[in-house]
Amino acid sequence: MTVPTKNEPQGSSEKVLEADELRKMDAYWRACNYLSAGMIYLRENPLLREPLKAEHTKNRLLGHWGSDPGQSFTWVHLNRVIRKYDLNMIYIAGPGHGAPATISNCYLEGTYSEVYPEKSEDEAGLLRLFRAFSFPGQLGSHCTPEVPGSIHEGGELGYSLSHGFGAAFDNPDLIVSVVIGDGEAETGPLATSWHSNKFLNPIRDGAVLPILHLNGYKIANPTILARITSEELEQLFRGYGWEPVVVEGDEPEPMHHKMAAAVESCVQQIRAIQFEARSTGKPDRPRWPMIILRSPKGWTGPKEVDGHKVENFWRAHQVPVLDVKTNPEHLRIVEKWLRSYRPEELFDAKGSLIPELKAMAPVGDRRMTANPHANGGKLRKALDMPDFRAYAVDPGAPGSKEVSPTGTLGKFLRDVMRKNMTTFRLLSPDENASNKLDEVYEASLKTWLAAYKPEDADGTDIAPDGRVMEMLSEHTLEGWLEGYLLTGRHGLFNTYEAFAHIIDSMYNQHAKWLEKSKAEISWRAPVSSLNILISSVVWRQDHNGFSHEDPGFLDVVSNKSAEVARIYLPPDANCLLSVADHCLRSQNYVNVIVADKQPHLAYLTMDEAIVHCTKGIGIWDFASNDEGAEPDVVIASAGDVLTAEALAAVAILRERCTELRIRFVNVVDLYKLQPSTEHPHGLTDRDFDALFTKDKPVIFNFHGYPWLIHKFTYKRTNHVNIHVRGYKEKGNINTPLELAIRNQVDRFNLAIDVLDRVPRLETAGAHAKEWLKGQIIEAIDYAYTEGIDRPQDRDWRWPAVK
Repeated sequence: MTVPTKNEPQGSSEKVLEADELRKMDAYWRACNYLSAGMIYLRENPLLREPLKAEHTKNRLLGHWGSDPGQSFTWVHLNRVIRKYDLNMIYIAGPGHGAPATISNCYLEGTYSEVYPEKSEDEAGLLRLFRAFSFPGQLGSHCTPEVPGSIHEGGELGYSLSHGFGAAFDNPDLIVSVVIGDGEAETGPLATSWHSNKFLNPIRDGAVLPILHLNGYKIANPTILARITSEELEQLFRGYGWEPVVVEGDEPEPMHHKMAAAVESCVQQIRAIQFEARSTGKPDRPRWPMIILRSPKGWTGPKEVDGHKVENFWRAHQVPVLDVKTNPEHLRIVEKWLRSYRPEELFDAKGSLIPELKAMAPVGDRRMTANPHANGGKLRKALDMPDFRAYAVDPGAPGSKEVSPTGTLGKFLRDVMRKNMTTFRLLSPDENASNKLDEVYEASLKTWLAAYKPEDADGTDIAPDGRVMEMLSEHTLEGWLEGYLLTGRHGLFNTYEAFAHIIDSMYNQHAKWLEKSKAEISWRAPVSSLNILISSVVWRQDHNGFSHEDPGFLDVVSNKSAEVARIYLPPDANCLLSVADHCLRSQNYVNVIVADKQPHLAYLTMDEAIVHCTKGIGIWDFASNDEGAEPDVVIASAGDVLTAEALAAVAILRERCTELRIRFVNVVDLYKLQPSTEHPHGLTDRDFDALFTKDKPVIFNFHGYPWLIHKFTYKRTNHVNIHVRGYKEKGNINTPLELAIRNQVDRFNLAIDVLDRVPRLETAGAHAKEWLKGQIIEAIDYAYTEGIDRPQDRDWRWPAVK
């Protein structure tokens, strides 16, 4: 294969296609465009075999036309190089509502009919496809999970390129073509993801071919990158480390020649880069190629309607011609437009694509809509897991020693990495070491293909062949991991709790993708769960203060059902190991694990932890004294810090109110609080009543915002007696106990709460209550004087109470 030189003209206008190939490629493109427009308008007469009438059109015209012609144009040219070089390639459609282009190509390649036989490759099947698009209960205008070949829905713009890189990591033979809409290119996540090229290792990874599709407009505005000079635009991408190839024009024939030259040049450059790196064993960071495609918005559509410019203007973004049922002139324009693609030349009497055009698509798994990487569960292999029990800590007596939960987890993840060196990645925004997971660097360093300095050998832990992914963009990391999982691999993303909100909407979209896939799409094989570890929690922000105090990501997660989302709050290191093992083995969930990096008390042996985490919620006998009797109060906890404070409150109460019967309940799996009659998603009402009692006060010390527990339990019998303590937006630069006191989740306020809510203690507990109030005052005064909590508070251990 000839490798182009740097002096070779880019986007060459020379006639690189033979006349017959050009004719067939253009005809195939016309077929794509016809189908894209037909989906928006037609509910009858799918091949225009009679004059178009108003009743042939849909009652509601929904969809987006503007990016479809450019996307299909790109698709046709990608198909050409797939067939020519037998490439393994998938396609990611960045333009949010650009599904008609993907669906059209999927149908013409035959994949759609294979997956959905009722959408057969004939006139009747084509009509069913047209009727289904943007129709209630059927096919959306994004590349939803129902669309074969899609791993990126694009509901919120900005993540196509990061998804593409995630798919390419550890897939050395795969090329991921990513078409980026110029509106999408204005988003922060997309802008940051251009830097992903500094993390792509040409030896072990595949390649990403970005195609920036500049058609000039968003819904009602010009786009930024389309309105700057060509010099500025190309300098921008060279500054990002790319080698741009520009294809620009509006006349189909010369544009086909330019695009053919550009795509072939990029493929040659990719192969040359990979050959050089793989033959020499030197993964030096190359300048990967990309394409800047400038084509008109709504290309080949109506040029104007009612005297207003449409093609190559923002009016082409959605439905270019409205009111076709009531405006005969508009109906005439649509018919003229659709007939301009000459469907009678493209489809035979049966309504199938004619054979010479059918042959333009790749076959089998080489079709981008049938590539197994776009249905990653088919390629997924289970992780080779070490026995998590081998990493257990010996707690001794419950609550007698401290250990870092995430520090313990780091040893386990190190060996998960060692045993799965091509299918597992750990990702974090510069926080793996901060979150005490740095032992994983013993298995693999951090990926880094930018400049390396001698001093980096002293603890920077970076290398070109590293597998730990660190970049200070939660968006990009989350996108990488989603792309990695959706193409059949495994991983874990960890971040500071306060900044998990940065990926709120990404979590939402991925959870919806999983829910749709699990509930309605049997042909999508299950993928590995998205595992998110939240550390550096709200309760231990000793010097960061108020800005780093927000447990609200859990509220966002809780909006999704237990069918796709789970929230785990392991109380100690052994429980974290058990939860992590379960989550890494699971499929088709989003698992959010909250565990702090600071040293915390250990309570359960590994055997006890496994039982407790499997149940998800249970009584801790060592902290309870109600066995065989009705408790006066239930004290519950969820979260490592909050569990320690709740246990300290229990110890105080058992010492000062010796007749008080206390039941201590710890919650690991938050979703178990929701009513359910089916294991494992919750407790039945009967079991819940037995655990929390029907009429006794429940004091619940919860890691997050209090209302989340009320949300999960509002249908429960005893909800009126459940009193939740949690974060109340009170914080600054605090000591751990002082911050807890400010939010009334500390041991002293919890004990006071019990005294106030157990009727027989209202008077009898007066002296204890006064002492507790004094302890609060003394603790705050000490913290403000000494800058640290009192020794008896910070070194508290569970006493050997009877």
